[in-house]
Amino acid sequence: MSILSAARSKSLNDGEGLAQEEVLEILRLPDSEIPDLLELAHETRLRWCGEEVEIEGIVSLKTGGCPEDCHFCSQSGLFESPVRAVWLDIEKLVESAKHTAKTGATEFCIVAAVKGPDERLLRQLESAVAAIRAEVDIQVAASVGTLNEPQVRRLAKAGIHRYNHNLETARSYFPQVVTTHTWEERRATLDLVREAGMEVCSGGIIGMGETLAQRAEFAVQLAQVEPAEVPMNFLDPRPGTPFADYPVMDSRDALRAVGAFRLAMPRTTLRFAGGRELTLGERGAEQGLLGGINAMIVGNYLTTLGRPMEEDLDMMGKIRLPIKALNSAV
Repeated sequence: MSILSAARSKSLNDGEGLAQEEVLEILRLPDSEIPDLLELAHETRLRWCGEEVEIEGIVSLKTGGCPEDCHFCSQSGLFESPVRAVWLDIEKLVESAKHTAKTGATEFCIVAAVKGPDERLLRQLESAVAAIRAEVDIQVAASVGTLNEPQVRRLAKAGIHRYNHNLETARSYFPQVVTTHTWEERRATLDLVREAGMEVCSGGIIGMGETLAQRAEFAVQLAQVEPAEVPMNFLDPRPGTPFADYPVMDSRDALRAVGAFRLAMPRTTLRFAGGRELTLGERGAEQGLLGGINAMIVGNYLTTLGRPMEEDLDMMGKIRLPIKALNSAV
C-alpha cells in the first residue's frame, strides 16, 4: 500500500495522526505527488476541522532584549541584530486589538521577548487583557515565555484563553538551535498550561537545517502535546543571527511539510505564520490553504513584515474559504 493510501485510511477516514516513519515517507514524496498529498491533506482538514479559516493578529508587548540565544531570532540581546528593546503601553495594545478585530480575526495574541515573565510584565499583561476585553469582542491569547504554576494560574484567571509556547524544532535538534534553555523546559510549560484549562498553542520553525527525519520527529512530538493550534513558521534568515546565512526553504519542501503536519495532526488548527511570504509567495500560500492549513496570522509579525491584511483576506475570498466567526468572547 502506498503511503498516501495508508494516510487516507488512517488520517482522513479514522482521524488518527501518522506515525513518525509514515510522516517521513510523506516528506520524501516526489514532486509529482505533491498535488495528491495536498488534496488529501485538504480533505482531511475539511473532515475533521471544517472549512472555516481562523484569523489571528499578533502584537509585541516587549520587543527585543531577550536573554535567550534562539539562533533564528533577531530579538535576542546576545546577537548583533538591528532589533532593540521596546515596550508598548496598554492604550496601543487596545488599539491594535481593535484594528485586528476589524479584519474579522477571532484572536489577538500578545507576545513578549522574554525567557519568562517577571512581576512587572505579568501585571501589565493582566491589565492589558482586562482593557481589551472591556472594549473589543475578540479572544486574547498570550506568549510570554516559560511559566511556573502560579504564573499559569494568574494568566488563566486573567482571561487568557490560549497560550503559545513553541517547541521550535525536534527534541534531537533543539541543542543546535537554542543553548540557554532546554526543550524539556518548554514542554513542561505546555503541560502546566493544559492543566490550568487554557488551550495549548505550540509549533515552531521549519527549515533551520534539520534533517527530514528530524522534521518528522518534530511533527510527531507536537502531536503528542495535543495542541489546539500549531503555528507553522518557515525560516526567514535574519541579519545578525547565527542563522543569517541559512538558505530559504524550497517551496516544494514547505508544501510537503504542510501536508505531512496535517496528516500527523488531523484534528488540530494548523496556522500559517512567519516566513510563508518569503518561502511560498501568494500561489504557495493558496496551495497551503487548500492543502491542510486552516488558520493564518495576518498583518506583520514580531520583527518581520507580513503581507497587508487586505491581500490575505482577498486571497481567501478568491479561493472561497470562509473566515471563522467569533462564537463567544472570552
